[in-house]
Amino acid sequence: MAELKKKIKRPYVLSIAGFDPCGGAGVLADIKTFESFKTIGLGVSTCITYQHEDVFEGVDWLTSDQIIKQAEILFSRYKIDFVKIGLIKDFDTLEFVCSYLLKQNPAIKIIWDPILKASAGFDFHKDISAKRLMEICGKLFLITPNLNEIMAIFPGKKNDEGAGELSKSCNVLLKGGHSSERKGYDMLFHKNKIQTFRPKLVTNIEKHGSGCVLSAAILAGLAREKHLPRAVMDARDYIYKFLISSNTKLGLHKF
Repeated sequence: MAELKKKIKRPYVLSIAGFDPCGGAGVLADIKTFESFKTIGLGVSTCITYQHEDVFEGVDWLTSDQIIKQAEILFSRYKIDFVKIGLIKDFDTLEFVCSYLLKQNPAIKIIWDPILKASAGFDFHKDISAKRLMEICGKLFLITPNLNEIMAIFPGKKNDEGAGELSKSCNVLLKGGHSSERKGYDMLFHKNKIQTFRPKLVTNIEKHGSGCVLSAAILAGLAREKHLPRAVMDARDYIYKFLISSNTKLGLHKF
């Protein structure tokens, strides 16, 4: 019995994100990633999507109350110190959820992966207020935009300038997978410094949900008591293996 208790001592981590029926992105992908990092994954759905790795047909959003009702029963049972938020309806819902989480645990670390567009081409958010986002970032530990997302948030600014603005409120990982010049180079804005991560190998292999997996891997690393730069490094190693794990757009989580 003592050996059994020792084996199941893993931190609980929570994903609040969309439900993707093919399992490549959203809550299902996050929980697969959490388990791979020896954490216990919990999930709350923000919406139901109608998609697979090649087609996105639509989304039905859950209300803020429905999201919180799912979270409440988890917080009543488990100690949750680390949360990732993925696809969410709008900034009002994002702020509402973040405020709820911080009320449950003022020391909670929240990562937001700002999914503005599905890999199949569907736009989730078109009217984006940088000022509003800056206010919400004060509740976040880390935000993980890609180059296209940072350009949408800060049109007319250089990518690193936009990320620098966000970093005044929280840590920022600017993902370079969409870059035509420095593909795969990620920049971490952390403690008033910028750390650049070089890719192991520049690859054009695409995977549905790769952004979800990366942010989930970072969260799991933090839950395993790694400091942020180390968690990012380990997550990048994981995502590289994920990208080359299959010859389809659906990646595998056991290599």
